[in-house]
Amino acid sequence: MALSAGQWCALAGATLRELLWGLRAVAREVGRWRARARGIPDAPLRTDALDSIARKRASTDGAALFSTLPRRRDPDLLSLLVAFEVMADFLDSASERGVRAGPANGVQLHRALSDALQPQAPISAYYRHHPWHADGGYLRALVGGCRARCASLPSYAQVRRPAVHAATLACVLGLNHEPDPRAREQALRGWAATQAREWEELQWFESSAAASGWLTVLALLALASTMRVQESRVRDTCTAYLPWISLAGTMLDSYADQAHDLAAEQHSYVAHYPCAEVAVERMCELVREAARRARALPDGARHAVIVACMVAMYLSKDSARSPAMRAGTRSLAAAGGSLPRLLLPVLRMWRVAYGQRDH
Repeated sequence: MALSAGQWCALAGATLRELLWGLRAVAREVGRWRARARGIPDAPLRTDALDSIARKRASTDGAALFSTLPRRRDPDLLSLLVAFEVMADFLDSASERGVRAGPANGVQLHRALSDALQPQAPISAYYRHHPWHADGGYLRALVGGCRARCASLPSYAQVRRPAVHAATLACVLGLNHEPDPRAREQALRGWAATQAREWEELQWFESSAAASGWLTVLALLALASTMRVQESRVRDTCTAYLPWISLAGTMLDSYADQAHDLAAEQHSYVAHYPCAEVAVERMCELVREAARRARALPDGARHAVIVACMVAMYLSKDSARSPAMRAGTRSLAAAGGSLPRLLLPVLRMWRVAYGQRDH
């Protein structure tokens, strides 16, 4: 599918905003949280915080790209997006390290995702089950920073409830690091049966994969930075991102990391498909559906750029370009349309520049 005039304009606008403002602003925000992380007293927590910032810079810049959805640039929105992503990546790393404390530990840690979106709610004891506790206030600072900026968004009241709901669903991430495959599958199946019954067209592992991504939260926060948001627009954004766009993102991430996950004996969503060919075929369907849903939204060209960047970001990893995966990667890029194919070489150069080729 050729790029429409609207998509060309949206791509040009997003590129200019990123080059002239976004990348430097993200670097400043990341530097601020990195400096705060260096002061974490407990070494394991400090390592998790610093490593997640370093290894997942692509995710941070991807989250900040949602700041290109509003017509005007908003420094507070960008700071909020970066803080939420830095927090989510840290929680994922800390949950993985503390896996032997049981699934309750991961779920409790990830309560920070929903707490960060509720300015008036009590602060939870995130490290209640965790082996390490002394983070020097790092996680509370991330939660507090998100809360303050959420409260400043002009239309936050309209998106708060669905954003909190999406963040609460993302607590399923706490189950993903269970080392016993049987116990993990049982827990995820049980979660899908009770929490994702409305997604009847998805398999159980697809439902948990969709919920584990927090792209819906990022899209709603970007929407809240504009004035007079209609309820129908909030609803349409939620329907597009959860499950479809979030599911496509999680599956692409799992696709690119499947060799690493196999070697490390870690959970892989893609591995639940019966074979590689079925996985690629199904993921192509998901990518096409995600792109279609994005284009159908108000300001659909801007959302289409977000989805295309997401597809290109995951497929630009060196692991996705290995000889064994090259054909599948080509098929997935083609499923996204012209935009991902256009962006793939750009994202590959970005990964080289930021040392993110294999992360």
